[in-house]
Amino acid sequence: MKMLPAGKCWLLFGVLLCAKSSAGSTTETKGERNDHPEVITAQGRVRGKVVSVNGIDQPVNVFLGIPFAKPPIGSLRFAPPQAPKPWSHVRNTTSFSPICLQDLGWLDMFQSLVNATLPPLTTSEDCLYLNIYTPNTKAQLPVMVWIHGGALVLGGAFMCDGSILSAYEDVVVVTINYRLGLLGFFSTGSVEARGNWGLLDQIAALQWVQENIKQFGGDPQSVTIFGESAGAFSVDAQVLSPLSKGLFKRAISESGVVQIPGLLTSHPEVLAKEIATVFGCGTNNAEMVRCLRSKTEQELKSLMKEIRSMNAVVDGKFFPKAPEELLAAKEFSIVPYLLGVNNDEYGWAVPLMLYSLDIKDGIDREIVMAAFQAVASELGLSAESVQKVLDEYLGDTEDRIQLRDHFRELMGDVFFVIPAIRTARSQRDSGAPVYFYEFQHRPNMYKDIKPDFVKADHGDELGFVFGWPLIKGDDSEDEKKLSRTIMKYWANFARTGNPNGEGLVGWPRYDLNEEYLELNLQQQKAEKLKKDRVDFWVEILQDKTKKTTKEQETRVDL
Repeated sequence: MKMLPAGKCWLLFGVLLCAKSSAGSTTETKGERNDHPEVITAQGRVRGKVVSVNGIDQPVNVFLGIPFAKPPIGSLRFAPPQAPKPWSHVRNTTSFSPICLQDLGWLDMFQSLVNATLPPLTTSEDCLYLNIYTPNTKAQLPVMVWIHGGALVLGGAFMCDGSILSAYEDVVVVTINYRLGLLGFFSTGSVEARGNWGLLDQIAALQWVQENIKQFGGDPQSVTIFGESAGAFSVDAQVLSPLSKGLFKRAISESGVVQIPGLLTSHPEVLAKEIATVFGCGTNNAEMVRCLRSKTEQELKSLMKEIRSMNAVVDGKFFPKAPEELLAAKEFSIVPYLLGVNNDEYGWAVPLMLYSLDIKDGIDREIVMAAFQAVASELGLSAESVQKVLDEYLGDTEDRIQLRDHFRELMGDVFFVIPAIRTARSQRDSGAPVYFYEFQHRPNMYKDIKPDFVKADHGDELGFVFGWPLIKGDDSEDEKKLSRTIMKYWANFARTGNPNGEGLVGWPRYDLNEEYLELNLQQQKAEKLKKDRVDFWVEILQDKTKKTTKEQETRVDL
């Protein structure tokens, strides 16, 4: 059975950081007038709660667990989401819904890793719910829809508390669940089960927002989608898909785009048949889907502990073509786009979780080569190109500390930096306003957890985006200021499509000079991030494209 490859473990780490950061950030107000606000949606009335945010007088109206689609069970398993049924009573929306079916063992491991504590969690197939944080239900505010990360196999909307961002920046924050793993991305590669169910769930949530967010004080004509890691992959996917056109006006991708290795396939049928075999289902596509729909939730959950890698798929509908073709033809939503990376994306957690390696004392060349070979296979690199990459990054050193640091840079580049810059260039060339960043600050909260050599690791920007330093008594004034700055940049972008504003260091638009902003305790402009490495990878990937084209021409001749 297919286990988690190198391309996916890094996407898991960011999942817990919001939960760790947001703990204790708000207090529910009780016994006060209007402490249970009610809103009428297209499906019925909902009753929420009011919370106060530490450090600011602005209360936030919170509505948790609002259904945006029918439960995807029975005949709706492995099917596009459908609009939710209406209700006649006042629906209580003051607590989170279950998260989508997943293996909670991964979350237990990550809790231990980052010293986080999560509330008791329940999982269910009936999980298509969203949460809304709004400072004023009578206003018409910008809307920021958060798509969580987790390698498309774990996580949930509850993990990032939107109340701090909402209160400080006067925006409506929406966080959404979507189907994950086997239930979210199973595909036969045919019309019987095209796949991408989780991405279609995201579209259903955005459609619900268009229909209802005005009642919560949001402007449906000013929706920004944003996400981190696999959530950023999802944001980029929605930008590329014709199915989500018009459902949002702006996009923010933090440490993830569609072009990263390991989350998208054109050949899902191999894994589909493996799954069918495990369940004793036939391998005829229609028969396979009928059989899998008959399995209990518990049966599927047991299998999901083994299958920790499910990919989105080029299905002809959500992705009508391969992303590279869509980008080349400029066939996507041309919207203002803010994206970037952290300066040590592969710094610590990923090697620890992926290889059970404590890399403080360095690593051996053989481990680096084996890890990269798995990625090279995903990328379709030739043996010659693999050797070029190893020579470029490792040289001839056998020093374990140097190899550790070269390894961190190599994997960070191949998974994050190069795909992000390629995406930024494609978006820029389409005429979209693009803003690029590199986050560089190592959070103080990890001083006793992560080794000293780790800089800004994967997911480290999340707490600053959602404002955790503003409500923690033990955080420095510098970190509080950085969080306010990043929240302001993000919210300005959500308001206008431009992150700049009064009192902020100017953020240049990403043009042919490739200027970007370094996000640290002090912000500053820079240009051409990792230019030499980017040029090197452009050549490597061009060699791959030429080789693929030549092979295709040879097949045609035959």
